[in-house]
Amino acid sequence: MLQQTRAQSVIPYYERFLERFPAPRDLAEAAESEVLTHWSGLGYYQRARNLRRAAQRIVEAGGFPSEYEAIRELPGVGPYTAAAVGSIAFGIGRAVVDGNVLRVISRITVDPSDIGAPATKERFESVAEGLLDRRDPGRFNQAMMELGATICLPRDPLCLLCPVSSDCKARIEGKQAQLPVKLKRIEPVRVETTLLLVERGEKILLWRRDPDSLRLGGFWELPSTEDFPEVTPQETLGSFRHSITNHNYTCTVMRARVTRASNRFQWIERSELKQLPLSTTARKAMAFLPSPEC
Repeated sequence: MLQQTRAQSVIPYYERFLERFPAPRDLAEAAESEVLTHWSGLGYYQRARNLRRAAQRIVEAGGFPSEYEAIRELPGVGPYTAAAVGSIAFGIGRAVVDGNVLRVISRITVDPSDIGAPATKERFESVAEGLLDRRDPGRFNQAMMELGATICLPRDPLCLLCPVSSDCKARIEGKQAQLPVKLKRIEPVRVETTLLLVERGEKILLWRRDPDSLRLGGFWELPSTEDFPEVTPQETLGSFRHSITNHNYTCTVMRARVTRASNRFQWIERSELKQLPLSTTARKAMAFLPSPEC
């Protein structure tokens, strides 16, 4: 859940998720739609699918793997997660390299390379492996991550409080504010769209994405003016902003009436919405409706 998402946003989702799925078997045996419903709002939904698949693998194996390569083979687990879990839980001697660790290494080695480049990350991973305390890799990895998160900050690093400042080449050369180097990212794409709230009694018109779609597969969405270009608008309820990767959306929410909808759309009872995996934009749009809340 913490991948690409702030801890402050994750905590309530994490607590609800563990309450419903307290053990791997609970998650492994749950329907994908239910898992997605409990994940709805966190985004990057492939993480939820991978987590469920990983739980199924763990149940089949009779327990969580304790070797790095076996952990790495779990769906959705990359080198960072495998190293973190492996070192902290099982004492596996693998260095963790996240954004905080990359920043620390960039400064202590006074390396001006672009930390967004794969070659730089690979080289820094090698440096981290060389620094790793193999007597207690879990504690060392946590210390490195904490150092970057609390002391070796992106801006205004707290060098006077740093326990390794005497070994930091960037500090010695006065270059700590210039590092790390990260080349300018691609400018975000700005998109404006209008979402339609089409009601019929206590039902709302929705459509479901293909379950095999790479983006929000299986999630339910509200129609837009692109689906009904000749829609009859009734009332503009408001607007909100939403960001996905490098796309920034401004969504206007409008009550509307349509005369005919294809089989692609379905009328869903508002009382059933809590049980459906709704996209974040659909949830935000429906917040403009009076209760009952979804």
